[in-house]
Amino acid sequence: MKVLPTDLPGVLVLEPQAFRDSRGLFAETWRTDRHAEAGIPGPFVQDNVSISARGVLRGLHYQREPHAQGKLVTCLSGEVYDVAVDIRVGSPTFGRWTGATLSGETMRQIWIPPGFAHGFVVTSENAVVSYKVTSLYAPEAEGGIAWNDPEIGIRWPVGKPIVSAKDAAYPRLKEIAREGLQKFPR
Repeated sequence: MKVLPTDLPGVLVLEPQAFRDSRGLFAETWRTDRHAEAGIPGPFVQDNVSISARGVLRGLHYQREPHAQGKLVTCLSGEVYDVAVDIRVGSPTFGRWTGATLSGETMRQIWIPPGFAHGFVVTSENAVVSYKVTSLYAPEAEGGIAWNDPEIGIRWPVGKPIVSAKDAAYPRLKEIAREGLQKFPR
């Protein structure tokens, strides 16, 4: 497995070895020892799957402390552009973002540690995205940031994404109360 650092410390892009033949593809998407060596600690307590059509944008989502989630995201079918935004109060990269293309062809993954908001947009006809999380979903801790916050400036590869009413109503990062957000370790 190749481990590629990103512009945001702690956010990693992973390229598991994929074995292809006339029958299709096989890849290990989680292996405790190899992922731990890469800096992805687990344990994972919940798996999620979303199926979306071209142009659907989901995010930017996060959970406040004490339920902050780390996410290991894999696109199982189709292609998405996946984004992480640093929302750790006091971090030198607070408000910065990084993105990576994930697809079922490459089985590429992205590790997004706790303290980051997450979102993706579908760039293929359809996409199936799976993500393992380190903390159970807690509705009272749910939060989000406007996907098009101009101060963050994410360069989404889709001009007019399809966004849920809930995601469209999220505030900008500067409008979010800092209470409950993860503090950057000193």
